Amino acid sequence: MSPEKLVFVYGTLKRACANHHFLSGQKFLGEARTAPGFRLYALGGFPGMVAKPDDREGVAGEVWSVDADALVRLDALEGLAEGMYRREPVPLLPPFADRVIEGYVYARSIEGRREVGSEWKE
Repeated sequence: MSPEKLVFVYGTLKRACANHHFLSGQKFLGEARTAPGFRLYALGGFPGMVAKPDDREGVAGEVWSVDADALVRLDALEGLAEGMYRREPVPLLPPFADRVIEGYVYARSIEGRREVGSEWKE
């Protein structure tokens, strides 16, 4: 694993949100938006981003450069081992379009979940 990885966050990990402390000591690179094709769903106090081919807006969030220790903490928070989310490359719009940046994509069913659009504000 390389010492630093670029990660796109879109919910409770964003600045001034409940789980932002998981990014303490990491480097904020800027606000970002995914390419069209993703939407957010409310999962009970936090969002899940899912691929949605008919979406035209994408999802708003932030890009962070994180070290290996922070990545382990983020993966645990996002429930990767339990299959809740997958960390995978997510296409972003400029100025991040030419970089490989991973995001947490919800890996479970969204049946019965409320769509909240392109930005998490709760």
